[in-house]
Amino acid sequence: MKKLIFTVLFLTVFAVLTPVFAQTISEDKASEYYYVNVDIEKIYPSRSGYVVEYRKSGNRMARVYLPNEWFTDAGGKGEIVSLPQGGNWPSMSVYYRSGEFSHVRLFIHKWKGHVTWGNIPLNVNINDRFEGVEGIALEF
Repeated sequence: MKKLIFTVLFLTVFAVLTPVFAQTISEDKASEYYYVNVDIEKIYPSRSGYVVEYRKSGNRMARVYLPNEWFTDAGGKGEIVSLPQGGNWPSMSVYYRSGEFSHVRLFIHKWKGHVTWGNIPLNVNINDRFEGVEGIALEF
């Protein structure tokens, strides 16, 4: 009987104290980064960068303009991750650090024949859309 009472008491104390220590440890190791991931509907390459269309709430589309300079430096604001051929759908992950834009990752197919790749007509000039772009504010 004493053994049963001791076991129940031990398990109760363990069950009460474990979440307290787990919460303390996880708060100390909490990252200052968070990310938002959206599926890419279309991506348009241009001389100045990439125009990325993604779907937001209400089944509407939104665009972001990503300058080429973000993707040229090793520590730049952009990274392109090639997806393997298959059923993977392209996506964009936008990373924020302490609430401010940090960097973006495009998970896209290298093969330009994929349905998500598009072309901007030659007579359309969108170079001014890439000037002064410092960050991304996603629309929802």
